[in-house]
Amino acid sequence: MPQPSIRTTVVGSYPVPVWLAAYPTTPNLRDAILAVLKTQELAGLDLIADGELSRFDVNHPETNGMIEYFVRPLRGVSSKLGRAEIERFRSQQEMGFRSRPAGLVHGPVHAGSLDLPSAWESVKFLSQTPQKFTLTSPYMLAKTLLDEHYEDLRVLTMELARILAAQVEKIDAPVIQVDEANLTGHPEDADWAHEPINHVLDGIQGERALHLCFGNYGGQSIQTGFWKKLLPFLNHLHVDHLVLEFARRGYDELPLFRELRPDIALGVGVIDIKDNEVESAETVARRIEHAVSVLGPERVKWVHPDCGFWMLPRSVADRKMAALVQGRNLAEGRNGK
Repeated sequence: MPQPSIRTTVVGSYPVPVWLAAYPTTPNLRDAILAVLKTQELAGLDLIADGELSRFDVNHPETNGMIEYFVRPLRGVSSKLGRAEIERFRSQQEMGFRSRPAGLVHGPVHAGSLDLPSAWESVKFLSQTPQKFTLTSPYMLAKTLLDEHYEDLRVLTMELARILAAQVEKIDAPVIQVDEANLTGHPEDADWAHEPINHVLDGIQGERALHLCFGNYGGQSIQTGFWKKLLPFLNHLHVDHLVLEFARRGYDELPLFRELRPDIALGVGVIDIKDNEVESAETVARRIEHAVSVLGPERVKWVHPDCGFWMLPRSVADRKMAALVQGRNLAEGRNGK
């Protein structure tokens, strides 16, 4: 069968199996990752991920490892916070979904014990289907920290970018995806945020992807805004493809992406991860066909969920993945809808 012109993937996260949370041993973690990878293989996805279980922390399941996993190992960052530090963070940050900072920056930040290459090595041979590796953007990480050393968001973000870039240089995943879910609500920083993010992207060996969404915490959007405010930022990125949220927001802004740099492939969200209702293959196909009709087949190269699946029941996530592949097949007129 010929390769599809539009590939299917996930954003990254997957619901933590309850038996792993109840008994978080190393063998159980490996078994859980195998189960997640196999589930995606059986759904027929073209590019899969480990469900971000390689960063699973039973003590902090509420963030699915998106923040703490990356900042707690860093030298120069402390997780021991007093009441005064927490109050300062609340007064100066627009991070309403967090009641406290992920850490306090008290000195120059260094990698410390952060070891992303080992996380990739632990999963890269567990499937024969191509896998992506995901990491959180330095901008989003910086926004969760209380900075009492640099006292400059721009400087802190670049320091974090240097740490992440040095790590991704040693990861040979076919696709590495940087995840950013805060900048969408703060376009005032978009005129400089591409610089640290590009520093990370430039360290990637394989295909470079950036995921942007408007947040998903408790099944709610965290940020408000419009894609049009970020188009200059997107056009400054050293990226091969984007992974963008659309299903929840609707597709009214699709025509804007005719102005996207022609060498950047677009990934379109066609699965709503903030709703337990499972889309039909026909619904997914209509969304894909609409995107292609607006932007052309040369632009739309990926379809995926809006964001990660980590807050959905596993049974819902699994059926949504199957609908994604079936809808793509239906849109392309492939056998086995």
